[in-house]
Amino acid sequence: MSPTFRSLHNPNYRLYAVGNLVSNVGTWMQRVAQDWLVLLLTANSAAAIGITTGLQFLPFLLLSPVAGLVADRIPKRRLLQMTNIGMAVPALVLGLLAVTGTVQIWHVYVLALVLGVASAFDAPARQSFVSEIVDPEDLTNAVGLNSAGFNSARILGPAIAGLSIAALGSGVVATGWVILINSLTYAGPILALARLDGAALHVADLVKREAGQIRAGVSYVRMRPDLMLILGIVFFTGTFGLNFQMTSALMATQVFDKGSAEYGLLGTFMAVGSLAGSLLAASRERVRHRLVVGAAVIFGLLEIVSGLAPSYLVFALLCPLLGITALTMITSANAFMQLNTDAGMRGRVMALYMMIFIGGTPLGAPLIGWVGEAFGARWTLIAGGALTVLGVLFSSAVYLWSKARAEAAVSGELVRV
Repeated sequence: MSPTFRSLHNPNYRLYAVGNLVSNVGTWMQRVAQDWLVLLLTANSAAAIGITTGLQFLPFLLLSPVAGLVADRIPKRRLLQMTNIGMAVPALVLGLLAVTGTVQIWHVYVLALVLGVASAFDAPARQSFVSEIVDPEDLTNAVGLNSAGFNSARILGPAIAGLSIAALGSGVVATGWVILINSLTYAGPILALARLDGAALHVADLVKREAGQIRAGVSYVRMRPDLMLILGIVFFTGTFGLNFQMTSALMATQVFDKGSAEYGLLGTFMAVGSLAGSLLAASRERVRHRLVVGAAVIFGLLEIVSGLAPSYLVFALLCPLLGITALTMITSANAFMQLNTDAGMRGRVMALYMMIFIGGTPLGAPLIGWVGEAFGARWTLIAGGALTVLGVLFSSAVYLWSKARAEAAVSGELVRV
């Protein structure tokens, strides 16, 4: 088997990957449908999309430390089945409200928040569960393939959603049917998790209840400048740069005057590059800091350029480049955090990673949405890219300073000895 796909030799991983692929296709379908629904209900309000996105990701900011500890205390396999049910319910309710024509914008806000709560508990368990399925030497490859599956769904999901919404009349009811389909796709991972061979899993020892366990996880990360650098990069990139769900909708509708089908295709174009970035990451055996830093800086610069795109075609052609640089950064950062973290801390560390990476969205999305309202859709990309580059350079400078300070302290100790 090709080294790029070597984790697929593991039967448990194959089953797990297929279940996640089914669910991820549905998730991307709902993301497109939900944004289109918000635009229909609010007369193309950029701020409303920002609020919806912020509410959906706010629980990551508030609940991730607790979610990480839960992932270290409860068998991850059982926890993931519970969280998938928790994500299916709000999707089902929102779909029914839209199909019956009774949906209002506050329904979308509330259900986005409920979905976010379930997702906040799902993320650290899902991220760290991979290390229980595959052998340590296959972890980087498995993380890359997970991203490849996620981005394969990004190719299929937005295209299916955009075309389906257009075929069904592009109205509120059309978005409801797409969201209802997503509620059914959560059965994929639930059934896959139930069929895994438990004897072949590398189940980590569960953490016993003790005081100060969340604080211990935070202290562990604070004492690791290498992990702090990665967290700084993903904070600035996730908060200000990775708002494609909103920025592409604004560029499609406000700048290029396109409809739902063209908007959905933008996500597909970006996913092509993301898939390539994921597969490249899966083929790597080692991940270094410089790869994460370089990919993040190039991504930010490309985002600025895309904000200046003169036409829909040019913007669409830039989307794969944005995708490949973004996913190179994301996948490499994720693998670095897992490979350089003790097993007993992995749930809490990955929860902090997700809190900072995704939890920054409630701060960044409304801000970028306001920028779009005040200065135009193009500035959502120009400002987001600029803040990403400046943030990555700042994080790198802090890391180099911390490293130099630590080396000076060690040299001082050696001199005294």
